[in-house]
Amino acid sequence: MRILIVNTSEKTGGAAVASHRLMTALQHHGVKVKMLVGEKLSDNPSVAVLPHRWLQSLHFLWERWCVFCHLHFSRQGLFEIDLANAGTDITCLPEFREADVVHLQWINQGMLSLNDIRRILQSGKPVVWTMHDLWPLSSLCHYARGCDGFKNGCGHCRLLPGGGSAHDVSRKVMLRKQRLLANGKVTFVTCSEWLAEQARESVLAQGQRVMSIPNCIDTAIYCPGNREEARRRLGLPTGLGRLILFVSQKVTDRRKGMNYFVEAMHLLASEEACGDYGVMVLGGHAEEVVGSIPQAVYPLGYVSDEQKIVDVYRAADVYVLPSLEDNLPNTIMEAMACGTPCVGFSTGGIPEMIDADGDYPNGYVAQASDATDLARGIRQVLRADCYDVYAQNAVRKVAVSWSQQRVAARYKAVYEECLNAQIAES
Repeated sequence: MRILIVNTSEKTGGAAVASHRLMTALQHHGVKVKMLVGEKLSDNPSVAVLPHRWLQSLHFLWERWCVFCHLHFSRQGLFEIDLANAGTDITCLPEFREADVVHLQWINQGMLSLNDIRRILQSGKPVVWTMHDLWPLSSLCHYARGCDGFKNGCGHCRLLPGGGSAHDVSRKVMLRKQRLLANGKVTFVTCSEWLAEQARESVLAQGQRVMSIPNCIDTAIYCPGNREEARRRLGLPTGLGRLILFVSQKVTDRRKGMNYFVEAMHLLASEEACGDYGVMVLGGHAEEVVGSIPQAVYPLGYVSDEQKIVDVYRAADVYVLPSLEDNLPNTIMEAMACGTPCVGFSTGGIPEMIDADGDYPNGYVAQASDATDLARGIRQVLRADCYDVYAQNAVRKVAVSWSQQRVAARYKAVYEECLNAQIAES
């Protein structure tokens, strides 16, 4: 059994990280697997890159230009929607021809067009598609944010100027996806039960299989370590008190909830007992938020070195992710694997990750968009009398739910079911 995992990038972005980890986990589980990407950042022989890098760049620019036109030449929301009107036909590549199962992941921004996906389905090879957001079963958007358009065929898209129209581009793309999926079977896999529930409500899910399997993590890399040594390696001052961590690929992304984090930090700053708190900010544009946070802030910028990322989690006492909508954030998984308890909003797949109640609490789930409750959660987790229990339970949750062996075995079973179904139909 040969598997081909297809993702836009090898390592940039949460979907790329999850895809690469799955490839490694499957290989450790005895599965022959390769990864096909548009952007390769390593010399890993198991990762193949699309030919003609310049052509993919052209596809990316053309799609962004078309989106720009649909937005009436406004940059606002330029990367919130994808048309998939340009991409590369991978069915002629040797990696595709050798594969028994094609496993699509995040394939936007010039990697695959809808026509390219149609060719993949017409090849007759079983297709598994991991949904890192709603886009595969919506029209243009990656997150619905309360919109029900994907349930009834889209149109009047609120991401378009003036709220779109009944026959706007969202409606046209949805109809194209309906025709595409009407002639091909796909096993859709979401990373969270939250997204699975949304996906099953899409008009595009009719006749398709939708199931949920979480991402995995390598606990040999992401594991607890000495906090003071991690802080020293990061060059942080000695004698620091409690450190609160915020992480995002782009920390100014509104969906990640930085404004709620800042408000919670002000609430904590007004409490005398919280006077020794500091804040680490990991991600692009980290320096832009320094002046808005009252505590001492240590902006770490964007970091790609995995060992340094592990040190960041180990150096923190608590990780806070007030996302307004998120699937199954890798960052929560990484923090918990390093023994760092987490606090997040009750949105998306976050409540599936953070266990605030029950026999093994490992963090705090705050009411969505409630900075006061967010501050309350941070305060509760950092209480000395329960902190060690939260930290131990965080590590336990990772081992039980997101180990490489567990997730690889579930995907292997899905691949085998797809191949058996193909044999039965032939």
